[in-house]
Amino acid sequence: MIVDCAHYRDGRRQHEGAMPLEQAAARCAEGGFVWLGMFEPGPEELTKVRECFGLHELAVEDARSFHLRPKAEQYEDGTELIILRTARYDDEREEVDTGEISIFLAEQFVITVRQGIASELSGARSRLERRPELLRAGSISTLWAILDQVVDGYAPVVAELERDIEQIEATVFSGAIAPTERIYSLRREATDFYRAVHPLLAVLTRRLQPGKAPAGLLPYFRDVHDHLLLVNEEVAAQRDLLATVLEANIAVISVEQNKINLRQSATMERLTILASVFLPLSFVVGFFGQNFDWLVTHISSFTAFLVLTLGGLLLPCLLLYVWLRRRHGHPAPPVPVPQVSDAHPRAGAR
Repeated sequence: MIVDCAHYRDGRRQHEGAMPLEQAAARCAEGGFVWLGMFEPGPEELTKVRECFGLHELAVEDARSFHLRPKAEQYEDGTELIILRTARYDDEREEVDTGEISIFLAEQFVITVRQGIASELSGARSRLERRPELLRAGSISTLWAILDQVVDGYAPVVAELERDIEQIEATVFSGAIAPTERIYSLRREATDFYRAVHPLLAVLTRRLQPGKAPAGLLPYFRDVHDHLLLVNEEVAAQRDLLATVLEANIAVISVEQNKINLRQSATMERLTILASVFLPLSFVVGFFGQNFDWLVTHISSFTAFLVLTLGGLLLPCLLLYVWLRRRHGHPAPPVPVPQVSDAHPRAGAR
């Protein structure tokens, strides 16, 4: 749908409220420029806009799809298509929501097509309308206002991701096991955010080339470029840090698994010793439980019974004692356990 449509000339908005598409297209010939803002338009709306403003069909087709990387393309009719990725942090879900803004930029008009909830532009329009000296520079001033708002919106996302990473980091380097799924989720969000930020540097660098922007707007574009460089460095550092945290968490999991294995081995050793103690008794019971004639006829006195019983019990116990003494005299080498260092590199600037 159409959110707002206004005609600007001599640094001022020429009317209040939105205007129809046909009237907006006619105003392009009166000097100044028209800024048409749309939010998730349907195919019929985009077709009508293309017919009224003479947009290239490939540019309109790009505006319909959701891209993973920002880009800028110049068409033969002088219209430039610039695609930006927006980002916003959702506190309830602790996730990063992304959106997209497609900008059709020409000397007589600017058409913005927004996709996703994280692409609000009313603040950029209001801010630019309060700066008539920038509006006089023409339609390119809207590009600065949009870029400035999008890049400023990256800073809170960087801060919230940093907070989430520090929480996971504190858990891992304290020796506890952090949820591996959460670390992978944060790394995926940081990677998607990096794909939105890093390619935008090329778009802004191109705008800073000679003849690509009025001299009065160059300092403002440089300011946005500097902020974007800082955000890009922070996001790259967060990706590297998450890789380190993931490796450390795997090491902690390995340490805990080795401890479990050692406890299981000690338990099995105690059970084995206990079974060995009862083995002679089982031998005696099994020996005297045999229904053989020799046992019945030769054990005729209490003395013979004691000799066979005590002898059959003490001899295995003696052999077991000798074996245990020899075993404890040569202990098995300890199992190496990986250690997790508390000192860890922090990549990037805070």
